[in-house]
Amino acid sequence: MTTAHLFIKALKGEEVERPPVWMMRQAGRYLPQYIELRKKYDFFTRVQTPELAAEITIQPVDIVGTDAAILFSDILVIPQAMGLEVQMIESKGPYLPKTIASKSDMDQLIVTEASDQLQYVYDAIRLTKKLLNNRVPLIGFAGAPFTILCYMVEGKGSKTFDKAKQFCFSQPELAHQLLNKITDVTIAYLKKQVLAGADAIQVFDSWSGLLAPGDFKLFAQPYLERIANELSSLIPVILFPKGSWYALPDLSKSSASALGIDWCIEPKLARELTHNSITLQGNFDPAKLLLPIPQLQEAVKQMIDEFGTQKYIANLGHGILPNVPVEHAKAFVDAVKNYKKH
Repeated sequence: MTTAHLFIKALKGEEVERPPVWMMRQAGRYLPQYIELRKKYDFFTRVQTPELAAEITIQPVDIVGTDAAILFSDILVIPQAMGLEVQMIESKGPYLPKTIASKSDMDQLIVTEASDQLQYVYDAIRLTKKLLNNRVPLIGFAGAPFTILCYMVEGKGSKTFDKAKQFCFSQPELAHQLLNKITDVTIAYLKKQVLAGADAIQVFDSWSGLLAPGDFKLFAQPYLERIANELSSLIPVILFPKGSWYALPDLSKSSASALGIDWCIEPKLARELTHNSITLQGNFDPAKLLLPIPQLQEAVKQMIDEFGTQKYIANLGHGILPNVPVEHAKAFVDAVKNYKKH
């Protein structure tokens, strides 16, 4: 039974002998085996071919030894399913030629049947589960509604997403209509991931940290909570609103099982803000994986000392960088596995 896995036990707040460990973006760009596949197949071919997605998902479990697998996919499959074209431009990132700027743009979006367009994701989950053979649990995921809105309005990646924020502030009614549509599709999509066999779900709000606390409460939090409410009776849910440390007190009262945090908040403060009532996940700075291995191991030990071993999942505070040597990724995982308090 999957419930015996350390990762699931930690999500449920059960006692564990050590924290489980996995890394965001562990399936992909830093692994030579992945780079070989990237040379042969373009990005969305890798995402949309269940055999390739499953192979990529399992690579870090075999090579680095993580305690969980996370499905190789992308948050932008949702805009695609809703009828927007998404291009993935090598070394530049996503580009959406047509963006949402008006009500007529929004009225053309597919909502009811959108999750049916993503059968390849559910097939990849089924195949991955079969190949994993219960060695480790499988995490499914989606982008949070605010983050998806950012891409649908901005049309590309951005450090500030000014156009998307301006859309929210100047046309709040329209923004909430779009956020509701994205939320409806995301809930249907995640429920189908659960049916396909996902063991936990993570919701990535990669850009919510661009919002002031009051604006987060308007444009991000209600939709994160709605997803957690709809899914939490079926599966453990991890919410990861990157940069939105101010939301920890509210989100710790949500129906989520865990909250992901980045490296800009100290573990002690995160525990205080959540009254130690919820499992926390994070928050190693990915750039620190480039430290010499002895220093890396020491930094991991210090991180776990500060979080404590219970109600804690060791992870990075964001995705692994492409230039991290595999032996350093493995050293991070091993340092968690070998953790001793003294």
